[in-house]
Amino acid sequence: MSDSIVIIPTYNEKENLEKMVRKVFSLEKIFHILVVDDGSPDGTATIVKTLQTEFPNQLHLEERSGKLGLGTAYIHGFKWSLKREYGYIYEMDCDFSHNPEDLIQLYNVCANDGADLSIGSRYKSGVNVVNWPMGRVLMSYYASSYVRFITGMDIRDTTSGFKCYTRKVLETINLDAIKFKGYAFQIEMKFTAVKFGFNVVEVPIIFTDRQEGESKMSGGIFKEAIFGVIQMKMKSWFRKYDR
Repeated sequence: MSDSIVIIPTYNEKENLEKMVRKVFSLEKIFHILVVDDGSPDGTATIVKTLQTEFPNQLHLEERSGKLGLGTAYIHGFKWSLKREYGYIYEMDCDFSHNPEDLIQLYNVCANDGADLSIGSRYKSGVNVVNWPMGRVLMSYYASSYVRFITGMDIRDTTSGFKCYTRKVLETINLDAIKFKGYAFQIEMKFTAVKFGFNVVEVPIIFTDRQEGESKMSGGIFKEAIFGVIQMKMKSWFRKYDR
């Protein structure tokens, strides 16, 4: 048994899935993985089922019909994980833009250093991004600066999708009240954790753009992040954050 579960949402990740699973399971700390697959037509879920015969107790699969959004995939995974005994629940991409070895750093910051939520941060110590075109780097960096300005959060990488939640954070947040489905979901979850007074700590990482498969990023995702944060901030003025 492990105290840690890594949630990996997938859509057409057949090139990366098996390599990612084997890498995570090769780490010195024992992690479990929950793949939340949104009906990948490339057979991603079939690969997971094959690997489950080799890792029957560590690898789990939840299949959904169609692309329902990144945020809803994570919410689904959070609820699934909270029904089990996991104390540390992670978000991670399947495309190796997040280095699986950094899972241990995120764990140590929560388990040993007292953080309630640890964030793999591209911008905590400069700009640590590899293989992104400059335009995308600037868009991401200044989007985070804009979010900090609007929300008042002292977080450098507000859109990071590489995180470790302690169980109490996800038990405290009303997951059904999280509205955003794209990358603004990442902002909303951080903002809500901060408003509840949880200790949020950024851990510097190096982010490497995917080598295989297709990016799921789109202009609409950034529009949601840019315009949605104003609405989110305004709604927070009329909400109580008690725990």
